[in-house]
Formats: sequence, structure tokens, C-alpha cells
Amino acid sequence: MTVTVPAEAWLVAIDLQRVFSGDSPWAAPRYDDAAAGTARLLPRFVGRTVLTRFVAPERPQGAWAPYYRDWPFALVPDADPLYALTEPFAAHRDVPVVTEPTFGKWGTSLRAVVGDHPHLVLTGVSTDCCVLSTALAAADAGATVTVVADACAGASDVDHERALAAMRLYAPLITVVDRGADLVTSTG
Repeated sequence: MTVTVPAEAWLVAIDLQRVFSGDSPWAAPRYDDAAAGTARLLPRFVGRTVLTRFVAPERPQGAWAPYYRDWPFALVPDADPLYALTEPFAAHRDVPVVTEPTFGKWGTSLRAVVGDHPHLVLTGVSTDCCVLSTALAAADAGATVTVVADACAGASDVDHERALAAMRLYAPLITVVDRGADLVTSTG
């Protein structure tokens, strides 16, 4: 299925970081596929790309306190290499980076870059956590959201598919396109 997005749409590459790759306890098994799918989209969104990073809060509060008791390895400062962007994303010094200690990245910092009611094209990890949280909050706030399935990766293939199915329930606020190759940018 071909999906057309406006020329002013923004690519938001969610949390393509070391902490979600390799042998990290939080690694998405298909991280490399999501990163490659996102990298293929970068040339189509020059000047309209935002990278995001998930980091631990300095002092976890509320429900985050027991969360980080379960994941103490992640309680490091945001400058720690664990939270660094992977290549080729780290090399894009001219691209805005939104860093948040929350799963969802839709908020004041992202809106300051893309505006209040943008069209967002979401990629990244993990489909069943940070991508899903960002998509739902952005759509709820009035953003139009397109999720590129082959440029996302979940905690497992099953979790990835369940998250995509949940986001499809939000049509027409959220559209899921299976492949980045099926994404067409309008010229006018």
C-alpha cells in the first residue's frame, strides 16, 4: 500500500541508541533492520529530521523508581556511551536531537522543532514502547502520524506486530506503512 505524506512532513527517528542494540538487556533483536530502514529514509527528509534519545532521569520518581530497580544498569548519566546514538545517526550533527527520560517523545521539546500539528513519520525502537508511546500522544494532540513498519523494531517480532496492530486501530490519526519504499512525498 502506497502512502503519501506532505513535503513538509518530519522524520522522527526514535531512540536509535547503543542501549537498544548489541548485547544490551534492552536490545531490540531487529535493531539493525530498523536502523537501516531509517537510514534509507534520511535523504528524503533533509532539513526535516529529528533524532530522539531515551535517558534515565537523575532521580527516578513515582512508577519510574521500581522500574529502575529492575533495570539498574541503565541508571547512568545521559552522557554515558550507553545512551549514545549509533551510526550513521551520531554523525548527523546538524540534525536536532530531542532527549527525554520518558518512553514517549511527544512533548514540549519535540513540538518546539516540528510545530504543534505536524505530520510525523516515525521510525526506530522499540515499536512496542517508545514508538507506540510517541505515536499515541502525538496523534492525541492533533499531529498526523505515519509509522514505517520496516524501519521499526520491537522487543520481539510478536511485540512489534502487536504494537503495529494497536496503532492501526487509530486510523486515520495514525497510518502504518509496511515499507519505507511505499512512502511517497507529495510535491504540492
